[in-house]
Amino acid sequence: MRRNLRIILAFVFFLIMSQYGWTRHIIGGDLQYECLGDGLYRITMKIYRDCRQQDEIAAPFDGDSDGTTGAFISVYRGTRSYQLISSFATPLRSQSSIDPPDYPCLIPPDNLCVEEGIYRFEFQITDWPSSESYFFVYQRCCRNNTISNIVTPGNIGATYAIEITPDAQANCNNSPGFNSFPPTVVCVGADIDFDHSALDQEGDSLVYSFCFPLQGGGLRGLGPNTGGANDCDGIRPNPPCAPPFSQVSFSGGYSAQRPMAGDPIVTINRQTGLISGSPQIIGQFVVGVCVQEYRAGVLLSETKRDFQFNVADCDPTVLAKVKSDAQLGNKEYVINSCGNNTIKFENESILEQYIDTYRWDFDIRGTSTVVNTRDAEITFPGIGTYRGLMMVNPGLDCGDTAEIFVNLYPSITADFEFAYDTCRAGPTDFKDKSSTGADRIVSWSWDFGEGGTSNSMNPSYIYPIPGLHVVSLSVTDDNECEDTQTYPLPYYPVPALIVVAPSSFLGCSPGNIFFNNLSAPIDSTYTIEWDFGDGSTTFALSPTHSFVDPGVFNVSVSITSPIGCFISASYPNWIEVRESPTAEFSYFPEIPSNFNPSVDFTNLSSNYIKQQWFFGAVGRSLERDPSFTFPDTGTYDVSLIAIHENGCTDTSTQTLDVLPRVTYHMPNAFTPNGDGKNDLFSGQGYTSGMQDFEMTIWSRWGELLFLSENPEQGWDGSKQNSGDALPVGVYVYQVRYIDPRGEPHHLKGFATLVR
Repeated sequence: MRRNLRIILAFVFFLIMSQYGWTRHIIGGDLQYECLGDGLYRITMKIYRDCRQQDEIAAPFDGDSDGTTGAFISVYRGTRSYQLISSFATPLRSQSSIDPPDYPCLIPPDNLCVEEGIYRFEFQITDWPSSESYFFVYQRCCRNNTISNIVTPGNIGATYAIEITPDAQANCNNSPGFNSFPPTVVCVGADIDFDHSALDQEGDSLVYSFCFPLQGGGLRGLGPNTGGANDCDGIRPNPPCAPPFSQVSFSGGYSAQRPMAGDPIVTINRQTGLISGSPQIIGQFVVGVCVQEYRAGVLLSETKRDFQFNVADCDPTVLAKVKSDAQLGNKEYVINSCGNNTIKFENESILEQYIDTYRWDFDIRGTSTVVNTRDAEITFPGIGTYRGLMMVNPGLDCGDTAEIFVNLYPSITADFEFAYDTCRAGPTDFKDKSSTGADRIVSWSWDFGEGGTSNSMNPSYIYPIPGLHVVSLSVTDDNECEDTQTYPLPYYPVPALIVVAPSSFLGCSPGNIFFNNLSAPIDSTYTIEWDFGDGSTTFALSPTHSFVDPGVFNVSVSITSPIGCFISASYPNWIEVRESPTAEFSYFPEIPSNFNPSVDFTNLSSNYIKQQWFFGAVGRSLERDPSFTFPDTGTYDVSLIAIHENGCTDTSTQTLDVLPRVTYHMPNAFTPNGDGKNDLFSGQGYTSGMQDFEMTIWSRWGELLFLSENPEQGWDGSKQNSGDALPVGVYVYQVRYIDPRGEPHHLKGFATLVR
């Protein structure tokens, strides 16, 4: 079943890949004919394909590397109804790449690939000249599914056909041939000037127009050779279907005569075939061009080509750009200078390899100042606004110009001073001393160096931590000129007030107290000395101290800053530690078990008046020396709380393990004689909780005679307790099991069989 599923999945994958691999690639084509005389015609067909290999597999030309014999051609004769005269496959004669356009001032994308395939064959019209037209038809799916101006482009193909009319046959006429293929990419917003003219050997009059591209082929039929044979909706109709041919459906806003958006609109000149306009939308657009051939006012032929215009965003070869403070428009740059009349202009124009010359031109009070280097340095006479131009490749076809506005403003200077008590912590007062040549300073931005900020003109700030703080002030005037000043501020005062938590303590010994020094500003660079009143001292910032003996204690602390400032505080009778009892107990038996779960407890506490017992979560007692029976095996945390007459307590906790024991004892002989006494050889004992039990009986020669995994089952003196009785004698037994705590046990001995 799995193998069949793999085959089905592989087949589906082949179909999907075939569909993509044999479809989306057609981007244009046309047919033309030559009259060789006596009804013999040479037909030339040119097909164009998208050969990119990115998101989709690029399909080859018919008859290239796709395993087919060539392009399927059908020949029809008729006027209103059409008869299939012939159908055949014509081989691919040549294949070549079409170079991308070389625009002088723009760089088109390089991810496009277009190839031209040429098919050529000869055909004899037997009833030449005929009173009916002959049609040569090729149909193929599909177009690129990213085309913008037609409906469902990825599901339809194209029809390329040409008609040899009775008049053309009578005159042995040659159809006109287009001179060149349109550019593979055109740039959005740039002018199109493409000569789509054709050459006619006889010099007949040619009239050009946009016309409907023709639809042909579809997604029916997936393989390269099946091709939807005899099916007009197939990928490769064989034979291609007869006229009349369906036209493509244009999307909203587009038509055969207006196939592209543009400003000006994209059009074709009827006399010259020149396609002009400026496309404004990026995308892919199918365009149909028809050229009608007239001789003495009589229409001899119509040659139709459709092709795909790729409109893309192209990079300019040169772009004028200047490093600036602001940009007003696309190429308008603003440079502001405060108090400095000499400006160094930095040129950021690209691409340098396409730039030959630079030109800076400033109008300075009616006089033109010109600099011809890439960067420029210009000194302006004074405060004001100056306008200039920066040009790259001036006077050449590929040039560009940037407009520059220079605003020269009066200077601005940031400055400030500060004042504070260097030895006792308090506010630091800052005073702005900045100045400007403008009307006024409009904003202040203070950074106090340790995270604090302010936007006030003259702020006051209390530093929470000591240290060397770097203070900066940035000021901005009404011209948006800005300056910054920075000064160091050494800040090492002692706190204005010593604050310690807790503010008092009353507790039982030992009194373990954390003295949290909340005084500010202090850090590890300060010298801090504590005296706890019990003979102990420390220099820790916020110490933890244990008062072991009961009593009332005075605590003092002093703080000295790195620059020698000093403050101290004393707290008389701050700590009171009361006497505590000592809890202690013993118990018997020391190793209780499921055979003996009752335990006697003895209270060994001192300096107490009452007690509380907690036997894990299964019981409690207020007795002095209680006894307690544990309901199950396992570990229990037993706690004794001794209580002093002043309310202080002490707790002693011990973990008791009530062991789950098993016992198993083996006899040394048995008499399997059927008298109901000692007929089985089996162990005796307490087996609850026993795991992985196994008992085996062996002969003296190593033969296994009996095996049991049930401790309640005994051996009756025969093989596996079935069959003939074994002879009287001595046999070997082995017993293995694991007790409830996971410990393995192994018993080995002799079993004497007596009858």
